[in-house]
Amino acid sequence: MAEGETESPGPKKCGPYISSVTSQSVNLVIRGVVLFFIGVFLALVLNLLQIQRNVTLFPPDVIASIFSSAWWVPPCCGTASAVIGLLYPCIDRHLGEPHKFKREWSSVMRCVAVFVGINHASAKVDFDNNIQLSLTLAALSIGLWWTFDRSRSGFGLGVGIAFLATVVTQLLVYNGVYQYTSPDFLYVRSWLPCIYFAGGITMGNIGRQLAMYECKVIAEKSHQE
Repeated sequence: MAEGETESPGPKKCGPYISSVTSQSVNLVIRGVVLFFIGVFLALVLNLLQIQRNVTLFPPDVIASIFSSAWWVPPCCGTASAVIGLLYPCIDRHLGEPHKFKREWSSVMRCVAVFVGINHASAKVDFDNNIQLSLTLAALSIGLWWTFDRSRSGFGLGVGIAFLATVVTQLLVYNGVYQYTSPDFLYVRSWLPCIYFAGGITMGNIGRQLAMYECKVIAEKSHQE
């Protein structure tokens, strides 16, 4: 090469830090999308069950889907599911509280099945009064947490989610968006916080499992490199 000539620069490669940040951002978006669609699917199925049993009543003009659900319910539940599913593993990392159980997808699927069963019981099982039903669902929801989570952060987030979701639901019913039959806790059923608590634990477990799968894939790629 003649003196004074400079070598033409080749394609620039991203440093390891930038590559890692980009990969994490893409994986975060993918996890969020997966959680969103899981939440939408569960909302459609479980809301259909509630409507069939006349637990929740929507005005006829807002019923606009093949599952007889108000159009805004699935997107809202999907968004909440994505937030919850991403929040749980984030809180675990910040608190340094690793999960006590070996996580597998079969355990997560059992957690989902128990959550669906709790929701099914709220619509199908007949009790003498709502207080008995609420106590039963509360015991089942805490049992779900004890069986599939058993972490302090999971319990705290579950309680916070149940409180916040119940307040939002009270406001929606108060403003006439929809209503509950036989409300006994202001404008809603007294067992509703139990459903929200169990739902938060379930989506948290799904989010944790997706995060663990992501870490496993990244570790395998790093090992291959």
